Order: sequence, then structure tokens, then C-alpha cells
Amino acid sequence: MPELPEVETTLRGLRPHLEGYKVRSAKVREHRLRWPVEPDFEQHIEGARILKLERRAKYLLVHTDKGCAIWHLGMSGSLRLVGDGTVPEKHDHIDWRLDSGLTLRYRDPRRFGALLWTAGDPLAHDLLGHLGPEPLSTEFNGDYLFSASRKRRQSVKAFIMDGRIVVGVGNIYASESLFLAGIRPDREAGSISKGRYQRLAGAIKQVLQRAIAQGGTTLRDFFGGDGQPGYFAQELCVYGRTGEPCRSCGRPVRDIILGQRNTFFCTYCQR
Repeated sequence: MPELPEVETTLRGLRPHLEGYKVRSAKVREHRLRWPVEPDFEQHIEGARILKLERRAKYLLVHTDKGCAIWHLGMSGSLRLVGDGTVPEKHDHIDWRLDSGLTLRYRDPRRFGALLWTAGDPLAHDLLGHLGPEPLSTEFNGDYLFSASRKRRQSVKAFIMDGRIVVGVGNIYASESLFLAGIRPDREAGSISKGRYQRLAGAIKQVLQRAIAQGGTTLRDFFGGDGQPGYFAQELCVYGRTGEPCRSCGRPVRDIILGQRNTFFCTYCQR
């Protein structure tokens, strides 16, 4: 599933080609996504001028002078720009034709993504209003994690993947951040000291920033908004490396199941 760095990469790739431009027309070829696209969505977006793009968690917000479109890429969705008149393929479900001559095209083979519309404040939408702080914000730090974790018996990995605690730390980046911080993923969240949470908050920021800088992680069929794949997967320390030597100590990387998710760690480097 595209995670925060992939969505941020998509935003940065699309921003210069969308902001300030008008949507001349729109075509929804498939309404049956994770949540059905409104029957009159095309009427909402046609003629709208795009004012700005921003990201909240794994959602891409497209603010216009008529309202806001909320995109979620789901497990296999991607947004890319194509030339006007480019023939859509099987899984190309939505087009926005821009007055620049380009078309914003949404592809989603599994149809687990979503496109929603709101005329109100998108940050108050039911999907976004309950979310925790952004991991790259100053609000997110070790003191915050320590305070929020008290008396919690869930694993620390599940804790940092909870969007009510912090947004956008998905399975890949949780495993990588815990490795960098030297913390076992199955430790109880409430048993970890403030000092270790300070290291973990710093590790989360470092891992996400490095992934964003390299264009996100390519898994399965994700591509960024500019059509280029991410390359962070080449630098993964533990995720998906079961049995391979730890990059720090050389011992085999282990995997366990936590919260029905594969979890990767080094039994020597993480305690």
C-alpha cells in the first residue's frame, strides 16, 4: 500500500502541474471504489480552479474554488499526468482534463482507493477529523509519544501505526524506524522510557524524510505522480529481509506477526 512518503511524492510531482489550472471537464468511468464516487462528482469539479494541493496523513487534498476533492490511493491506486487524448486503459477509472492540455488520470486495479468531495473544511471530514499529528511536524516528538503511551499494553509497533496517535507510519516505516531506534516491535508501548521514545520519534522523522527524498518505496505497482518509481526499497534495513544478515550486526533478520501484519526486526540490535 502506498504510504505517507509515496503520497507526499505524488503531491510534489503533481503540484506544479495542477495548482492554478482549471478542470475543463471530468470523466468517472468507474464509480465503484472503496466508497462510491458521488454520481454528480463530475458536476462538482468541472470548471473548478485548483488553488492548492496538500497532504493529510495518506490523503491528498485538492483544494479548488468550488470545494475540495479528497483522494486516497488505496492499495494499488496512482495519479499521473498524461497528454490530452491519451486513450485510457482497463484500470484507468477517472480523468480530469485541465486547461493546460494535460489530463490527471487515476488508475486503481484493485479499486480500494477513494475520491470524495466536500464543500466544507476537509480537515473536519469524518475521515480526517480524528487523526493524530503529522510525524514530520514539531508537535510530534518523544515527549508526546511517551505521554500518549502510558498504561498502553499494545505493542509499540501497533502504537505508532495507530492513526489516532500519529498519522502515516505504515508497516514498512514502522519496522524501519523501530530498527533505527533499537526497539523491539513487540515491546509493550507503556513500558518504554521517555529517552527511547525520543530516539524513536527522531528515527521516524529520519526514515520518512529519507524515503520522501528518494521518491517513496516501490512495492507492487505504485508509481509517483511524475510516472517515476521510488527507490527507497533498495535501502530497507529489515523490512522484507527475513533470514538475510542484519546490516548492523550480521545476524539473521527475523519476522513475526503482530496485528496480522508481517513484522521484521533484529533480535540482537533491537531490545
